[in-house]
This record gives sequence, C-alpha cells and structure tokens, in this order.
Amino acid sequence: MTAIRGARARARSDITAAIKDEARRQLAADGAAKLSLRAVARELGMASSALYRYFPSRDDLLTALILDAYNAIGAAAEAADPEAVDPGAEALVGRWTAVCAAVRSWALAHPHEYALIYGSPVPGYHAPRDTAAPAGRVVFALIAVVRDAHAAGVLQEPAGPLPDAVADEARALAAELEIELPAPVTAALVAVWAQLFGLISFELFGQFHRVIEDRDAFFAHTVRRLAADVGLAAR
Repeated sequence: MTAIRGARARARSDITAAIKDEARRQLAADGAAKLSLRAVARELGMASSALYRYFPSRDDLLTALILDAYNAIGAAAEAADPEAVDPGAEALVGRWTAVCAAVRSWALAHPHEYALIYGSPVPGYHAPRDTAAPAGRVVFALIAVVRDAHAAGVLQEPAGPLPDAVADEARALAAELEIELPAPVTAALVAVWAQLFGLISFELFGQFHRVIEDRDAFFAHTVRRLAADVGLAAR
C-alpha cells in the first residue's frame, strides 16, 4: 500500500511539474495576463476538469509560479554568500556584491519569471500572504551581510538625520524583522533594495539600450556604491 501511495505521489508531482513548465512556456510567449488553465490543459492533452484537481484556478497556478520564482532567486542569492569568517570591510563588500551579482544573473537567465515577480502587476491577481516570506529571501541575504558588519563594528552608519516619520517607520520595520540595526541603516537598506531591482529591471527591460553598453562593469560599480550607501565601506 505504501508503494502505491508513493507511486501516486510521484505521478502527481510529475504532472504538477509538467503543468508549471507549460505555464512558464505560455508566460514567455504571451505574458502572465493571458495565462489560461484551459490553454495549459489543451497543450498537455488534459481535460480542463483534470487540471483543476491540481490548480483550482488561474490564480492558484500563478501563485505556484510566483512562489517558485521567489524561492529560486532567493536561493541564488543565499548560495552566493560564503558567509566568510573574515569580518573585514573588503570581505563584507565582496559578500554584498556576490549576492547582488547572483540576483542579476538569475534574472538575466530567467527573464519571464523575473518579470512575473518584479514586472507589471497581473490584472485581477492579488498575491496571498504566503508569498511574503519567499519574496524576502533576497533582502534577507543582503541584511545578513549588513548585520555581520554591524556586529564586527565596521558598519559606518549613513550620515545625516532622518525625518521623524522615516525614522519611526525604519525602527518599526527593524523591530518587525528582528534585525537590530540602526534606523538610518534600515532606511538605507529599503532604498538600496528598491535601487537594486530597479537597476536589474532597467537592464532586463531594455532601458539601458544605447545608454550603458558595458553593463557588467556598470552593475559591479553601482552595487559597490549601494554597499557604501548602507554603510559597507571598503578601500
């Protein structure tokens, strides 16, 4: 009986993977807004009613694809950080740039999945709360570097006072995330997070065409500047 259940589970897993693979192909061809369960079922030679047993609605299928994408880009970011024992500023900046480079590499290799999570919102779709934790994996990979710098005493807090409203929100966010960083650093991290994905999106969606040609060099330079913005300074 256990063997039968195992075979059924494997079959379900294989069919689920095939459905998601076909859905990703359709994302690449037509975009997320046109994703259709009926079209996916037709391409797989399945009855629509059979596919609904795996994904009851288009939004359920979209959520599965979104979770996969967030977890994949998050895993790439985490794998890039060697968490070196060396607490020196240069090593910490190296960790930071490695994480950023891994995020960019994943985005360039998976443009349609990147567009699903960081492109235009899908009309009528509202992401459930269970996408929040996977969506935060990249930023937590960056936070890990900043926390290590803070613990080692080499983090240089951004200069200048914060407006009261921004400081209050930064402290509330740090408490919610349990990251124990000064408010100016937390506020800078939020800004840098937005700038990192803006930088990648500009490259991926063509805004750098005939503006920046050596994009590798430009990205490497810019993410080091972003490191400095959060207080990671190296020679």
